[in-house]
Amino acid sequence: MSKRFAATYDIETPVGLERAASVAAGEQSTGTFVKLAAETDELRARSAARVEEIEMTGEASSPSLPCRLSGERYERGRVTISWPMDNIGSSLPNLMATIAGNLFELGELSAIRLVSLDVPAEFAAANRGPTVGVAGTRSLMGVSEGPMIGTIVKPSIGLTSEETAKLAGDLADAGLDFIKDDELQANGPGCPLAERAGQVMQVLNAHAERAGRKVMYAFNITDEIDAMARHAEMLEKLGATCAMVSLNWIGITGLQFLRERTALPIHGHRNGWGLFSRSPDIGVAFPAMQKIWRMAGADHIHVNGLANKFTEPDEVVMEAARSVQIPLPGTERCALPVFSSGQTVWQIDPTAQQLGNQDFLLCAGGGIMSHPMGVSAGVVAFRQAAEAARAGIAPYEHAKSCPELAEALTAFKKP
Repeated sequence: MSKRFAATYDIETPVGLERAASVAAGEQSTGTFVKLAAETDELRARSAARVEEIEMTGEASSPSLPCRLSGERYERGRVTISWPMDNIGSSLPNLMATIAGNLFELGELSAIRLVSLDVPAEFAAANRGPTVGVAGTRSLMGVSEGPMIGTIVKPSIGLTSEETAKLAGDLADAGLDFIKDDELQANGPGCPLAERAGQVMQVLNAHAERAGRKVMYAFNITDEIDAMARHAEMLEKLGATCAMVSLNWIGITGLQFLRERTALPIHGHRNGWGLFSRSPDIGVAFPAMQKIWRMAGADHIHVNGLANKFTEPDEVVMEAARSVQIPLPGTERCALPVFSSGQTVWQIDPTAQQLGNQDFLLCAGGGIMSHPMGVSAGVVAFRQAAEAARAGIAPYEHAKSCPELAEALTAFKKP
C-alpha cells in the first residue's frame, strides 16, 4: 500500500462539512467540477485523496470570508484529508500545491486554514533537512550549554560596512554568541554584502584567534538563487559560519537550492509570516509550515518571542518553538528555534521555563543596544540573566551582585 501524507484544515462552509470535505479532496486529486469517464474506481483507489476525519466545532450565520455560495448557516470544523505519496513522490513544491493549492479558492469554503501536516518517514528522509541543527550550531559557536545569546545589527539599515564591522567587534569583545544582519540589510550600494562580509569577518576572525571561539554572524544573502550560491561560497572562503535568508521570499526551491550548495548553517528568517498566518480564517499555521522549511534545509527558524511587539500571543509563540524542536518523521533532525522581537533580559528565564529546555537562540536588538551602560553592558546583562536561568535563581536576586543586569532590569519594563 502506498504511503500517505495528510493535512488537517480548519474550514467553514455553507454546504455542510461532509460535502465541502469531499469537494476539497476531489479538487486536489482525481476529481473536478464534472464527472469524468476516466476517473475509474481503479484510478480513484490508486490516486484519490481520502477524507479521513471530520469534526464539527461550531457554526455561524454569516461567512467569515467572501464566498461565492451562500447559505442560512455556515458550519465550522476540522477536516483531515490524506493523499498517496505516489501522487507527488518526495517533491516539496508539489506537496504545497497539493495541500495548499486551489482548495484555498473553492466556492464551497468561506474559511480555510491549514493547521497541521503529517508526512511519511520516507518523505522526510528523501529531503535534505537541517544539516547543522542545534548540536552543530553549538559547536560552531563554542557554546556547550545554556541559551545562546544573539543580537541584530541596529540601526537595521544605514550603517556602512566599516561601522558594521566596528559594531561586530565590540559585540564579540563583550562575549556575544551570535550576530545577524537585519532582514532589511541586503546587498545595496550603501553597504555591499561582499564589502560588509569581508570587513566583519576580518574582525571576527581576529577575535577568534584571541578568544579561542568564533562569534557566529548570519549574513543576509537573500537574492536570486544563483547569486545566493555565489554569496554562500564567498562566506565560506571568508571563514564565516552562517548564512541568513528570508524564507518566504526565496521560496521552497530557493531554500533547497541553497541547502544543496553550502555546508553553512542556514538561518531562516520568517519576515512576512503575518501575511500567511495572521487571519484565523485563511492561511497556514506555523507548525505545518516549519516542517516544510526544515525538510527543505533550514537549520535555524525564527518563532517570534514572548511578550513580543507583534500580534502573536505567548502560547502561539511557544507552540511554534516546540514544533521546531520535534524531530522530522523517522529522523533525529531538529532545528534551532530563534526567539526575537522586543526581547530583553526579562524573557530569558520564562522562555527556558516554558520551552522546557535551553536549546534556543534569543536575539535582542534594542534590548542589548540600548542598555544604559552601553552595548557591551547589554551583552553582559544577558549573560548574567542566562546564568540566573541556568542556576534557577530569580533575576532580581542574581542582580544584587551583577550591576549590568540590575541596570537592565530597571531600564526595561517587566512584560
